[in-house]
Amino acid sequence: MSALIPCIIAGGAGTRLWPVSRETMPKPFMRLPDGQSLLQKTFARASNLPGVERVLTVTHREVYFRTLDEYRQVNPASLDLDFILEPFGRNTAPAIAAAALHCASLYGEDAHLLVLPADHLITDLDAFERAIGDARTLAEQGWLSTFGLVPDRAETGFGYIEKGQPLAGPGYKVAHFVEKPDAERARAYLRGGQHLWNAGMFCMRVDAILAELERHAPQVLAAVNHCLQHSSCKQGLGELQLELDPTTFETVPDISIDYAVMERSHQVAVLPATLGWSDIGCWQAVRALQAADPQGNRCNGETVLHDVRNCYIDSPRRLVGGVGLDNLIIIDTPDALLVADASRSQEVKVIAQQLKHQGHAAYRLHRTVDRPWGTYTILEEGPRFKIKRIMVHPQASLSLQKHHHRSEHWIVVSGTARVTNGEKEFQLDTNESTFIKPGRVHRLTNPGVIDLVMIEVQSGEYLGEDDIVRFTDSYGRAREPAIG
Repeated sequence: MSALIPCIIAGGAGTRLWPVSRETMPKPFMRLPDGQSLLQKTFARASNLPGVERVLTVTHREVYFRTLDEYRQVNPASLDLDFILEPFGRNTAPAIAAAALHCASLYGEDAHLLVLPADHLITDLDAFERAIGDARTLAEQGWLSTFGLVPDRAETGFGYIEKGQPLAGPGYKVAHFVEKPDAERARAYLRGGQHLWNAGMFCMRVDAILAELERHAPQVLAAVNHCLQHSSCKQGLGELQLELDPTTFETVPDISIDYAVMERSHQVAVLPATLGWSDIGCWQAVRALQAADPQGNRCNGETVLHDVRNCYIDSPRRLVGGVGLDNLIIIDTPDALLVADASRSQEVKVIAQQLKHQGHAAYRLHRTVDRPWGTYTILEEGPRFKIKRIMVHPQASLSLQKHHHRSEHWIVVSGTARVTNGEKEFQLDTNESTFIKPGRVHRLTNPGVIDLVMIEVQSGEYLGEDDIVRFTDSYGRAREPAIG
């Protein structure tokens, strides 16, 4: 059979899971109770399928290095990795079109493209593997095969697929894709047995999806093809990076694959499946992953509770005391606290949307921010000052840069730093420091074999992260207005 190329689509902000999920640390990176992230579980599930030799990921360029770190922890076989890096989101149709064109060019139009969202949980891996085998059989016959999850409740938060006529092999022809229903219609779907949850997973031959894109969404296919022709590609050490050109990508229509192709095509088949699936779409779904105590509470972190029932409390860093509470969601992070009625956990997205509208940093960032070279954590800030803890991985380096409006004082806490400060280059050991004036070109490198940890004290009239001019950078970010 043709090559199987799993394609992990890592997009979306996961706003219903704020304050843990944020724009620069979205839902796929959330750690589950077993310590693995949803992204790691998706990668492991895909890479363990029979015959898989490489995994393709379509994701935002800003989270590429974090994604690579996640994969390295669960990729013992060192599978080859392909990345298509988007400068900004354009929905699933452009992402899948780019993946299909990429695979056609490198792996042949007869390759099977398996599209998997990065942020879903599947617990029955044997059933998943069997379903993929059935989907590949349909794909080889020219069908765009999708997976319809057999519903176990009347759910208003998912789209549905209506089964049509049975096919000669496994599955059914799709009669209709249905938008998220109201409660009454969802109950009717559950009783009728003809409707399945739309999981957003697909398996299809590359030539089949390209033909259907050409037939039903030619403007999407043409715009993505044009973008690929103007995009840069780097390859080496079992990894390929295709970085989409932002100027031409901006002309690509923003549309989902369902609207662009699946709802219009007559070549779509659905496979009913029971996979132990959850989209982990809200805090109620996260709560369900953990066993409850005799009072129905599920707690992560230290708690002291009196007359508290049916609550989910996630506070790994701070003690939580509760009195007389029932059916609440309490999520504590270093810079934000969520308290919500559990029955209304879907509405958490309203908080995230309001923060985005206000331009509040808590929509986009955590106090600890990942960078290609390590992390920084904002410890304290106020008028004209900001204090950060900076951790730099061994052999990693920040960009050669300068700031117009702030000075920086660096104090090494542990490890060794190699510092460029103006025309001088020197080494700093533990408890040593240096001062960098505004406008002075500087750089920080960790030449050692352990993490470098330092405290940075910024002072000045403007301390925004966009006050940076990069000259050279090891991670291709010299044109970007961002830290490090």
